[in-house]
Amino acid sequence: MKTAIYIPDDIFDLAEKIAKRLNISRSEFYSRAIKEYIGDFNSEDITRQLNAVYEDNDNSSKIDEGLYRAQKSVLENEEW
Repeated sequence: MKTAIYIPDDIFDLAEKIAKRLNISRSEFYSRAIKEYIGDFNSEDITRQLNAVYEDNDNSSKIDEGLYRAQKSVLENEEW
């Protein structure tokens, strides 16, 4: 897809230099940059969602105290 956007001169110049150094076209450079940004954004979104799940303070995800004591007593009697 062809599109037109405004990019400040200093950023454009730097992007041109990097694209030239990488021996890729301007389009390829911007495509890669956008793809990388989208990947970072998605990773941050996944992290945010996981943090929301794990910061839930209800105790339903904690190990039952009786189960914990039973497992501990079994492990204490095991020879390592």
